[in-house]
Amino acid sequence: MKKILLIEDNNEIRENIAEILTLANYEILEAENGKVGVDLAKRELPDLIICDIMMPQLDGYGVLRMLGGNTTTASIPFIFLTAKSEKEDFRKGMNLGADDYLIKPFDDLELLDAVEMRLKKSDNLKSGFQKSAEGLNDFLQEAKGQENLEKLTSDKQKLQHFKKKQTLFLEGNYPNALYFLSKGKVKTYKSNEEGREYITNLYKAGDFIGYLDLIEDKTYRESAVVMEDSEIFVISKEDFFLLLHNNRLVANQFIKILSDNLAEREDRLLKLAYNSVRKRVAEALLFVEKQYTGNTQNSGSEVSISREDLASIVGASKETVIRTLADFKDENLIKSQGSKITIINSDKLKKMRN
Repeated sequence: MKKILLIEDNNEIRENIAEILTLANYEILEAENGKVGVDLAKRELPDLIICDIMMPQLDGYGVLRMLGGNTTTASIPFIFLTAKSEKEDFRKGMNLGADDYLIKPFDDLELLDAVEMRLKKSDNLKSGFQKSAEGLNDFLQEAKGQENLEKLTSDKQKLQHFKKKQTLFLEGNYPNALYFLSKGKVKTYKSNEEGREYITNLYKAGDFIGYLDLIEDKTYRESAVVMEDSEIFVISKEDFFLLLHNNRLVANQFIKILSDNLAEREDRLLKLAYNSVRKRVAEALLFVEKQYTGNTQNSGSEVSISREDLASIVGASKETVIRTLADFKDENLIKSQGSKITIINSDKLKKMRN
């Protein structure tokens, strides 16, 4: 049963709305003023908030500001109730992040339609999407249905084809788009003063690329190059910030999507920085296995990566990596043929001593 918080200082109006929604099988929480409503919202975390604008002590705008600034309540859909219909009131509420308006007086059907539509959109966005071009399209189409996102147009979302070794972006350049890898492989890397590359990450289908620099409004801290013929969805900078800034629910969901592997990436880089070469090569093999095969539990996975790229992940010379792989082969941890490496004993690689 969906839980709805109703914040309204007029007892008669509050009781009427609560009765209608209760009959429609919603669980109703009632607050007689804004301060009580804020406390209830933080404690109960309702699925939807319906709030009057004109209230003593704390008006509806204040309620929305306070809840919008709290990470636990910021993404809760919010519907304003108001007896005013002036454009400036609509604009103020929507700029604060309101999801909808109901102008009093309204009938039962208007109320129920607004509630049902807002809860449905919220559920659709919270459910996430498949990490594919089709899934991203589904998410963007759903986001376009949210208020204040009318400018998000599908013709700006272009699936582009990139050839192997083609550069996606260069370290030091200014970002103007977000990239979603629909098919293929991409690596990001940094170069030192001697021109030596260090691979910072590997990307597979379903990954976003280059979003941190876009969010922080800084030049790219690394370069990106395509490792095999790929299809990449390019989201314009304008559309990216429409998603982030113009709707609280969309912004929260999109940030979760983008940060999916951020903590894992930081942990991996920390391990590669302080572990021994043997341990780093083992970690790198397991990382490539996870990224490109999805197999993290069983042995027998075959990964394909050049010795140069593997060395760039490990942060060691190609010769050192080749010698370490030869040792692993002698120890019956891996088999290798050309660029293909088959992991025979992933458990021992995971437990490799430092």
